[in-house]
Amino acid sequence: MKSTIQFRVRYQESDQMGFVHHSVYLVWFEAGRTEWMRERGISYRTCEENGWLLPVIESGCRHLSPARYDDLISVETVFVPEKSASFQFEYIVKEASSGKILTQGFTRHVCIGRDHKITKEATRQLKKIFNS
Repeated sequence: MKSTIQFRVRYQESDQMGFVHHSVYLVWFEAGRTEWMRERGISYRTCEENGWLLPVIESGCRHLSPARYDDLISVETVFVPEKSASFQFEYIVKEASSGKILTQGFTRHVCIGRDHKITKEATRQLKKIFNS
C-alpha cells in the first residue's frame, strides 16, 4: 500500500546553504499523503465535506542527507494502521535518480468532527477505506 510522487526541488525551498529547509519536508509529507489517499478513492476535500478533519497530532523526521535545489525527489508514503483511534503515515524521501534515502519521517493523525472531538465511527470508516 505504497504511493510514490516525484517532483523537482524548487528554489524557494532551499536555504542559504543550498539545502532544502527542514520545514519543507512536512509539506512534502502532506503532498505524499494527499496522493496516497487520492489513489484509494478519497480526497481531503471529500473528508472535509463529510465533516471529517484529520489533524496531525505528532510528526517527526530524520534527515540523513540534504536535498538540494533542482534535485529530482521521490516521496514514498505508506499507511500504518493502529489499534487506537489514531493512524500513521510513514514517508521516505529519496533522490529519484540514485534512490538514495535523504529523509525518513512520519505523521500521526486522528479523525475529528467539526466539533473538534474524536469521531470513532468516521475513524472506522476511514481505516476501512485506507486498508482496502
